[in-house]
Amino acid sequence: MRSGEWKGAARFFRKVLGVKHTQTPRVITVDKNAVYPVAMDELKQDKTLKAETELRQSKYFNNIIEQDHRNVKRIVNPMIGFQSLNAVRRTLRGIEVMNMIRKGQVKGINQGDSVSQAEFINKIFGVSA
Repeated sequence: MRSGEWKGAARFFRKVLGVKHTQTPRVITVDKNAVYPVAMDELKQDKTLKAETELRQSKYFNNIIEQDHRNVKRIVNPMIGFQSLNAVRRTLRGIEVMNMIRKGQVKGINQGDSVSQAEFINKIFGVSA
């Protein structure tokens, strides 16, 4: 393993961890790439991560994430392109929020309850069905 590889992984983790979170992660799950343990050790040494933070490596975990984002890819792929990174960010956030609503991950809305989902959307955006 070249030192640049784990330095890149450490830089990625710092960037992700630099985003405002409510708390530092207790567990970080990644695939079986050999650079992650080295990068995690560096982050623990420079106090970016707590020493108690656990690294969980799962060979096929990325498959679950890719399956969840299949719907996003299906929607975004036919689009010609985006004018700006901000447009991409807003579009992806909207798609993810709609998926969360559909899956019942929003408080007070059950999965499969299309009536309450439609009412929720109407209340937020002021659109009538």
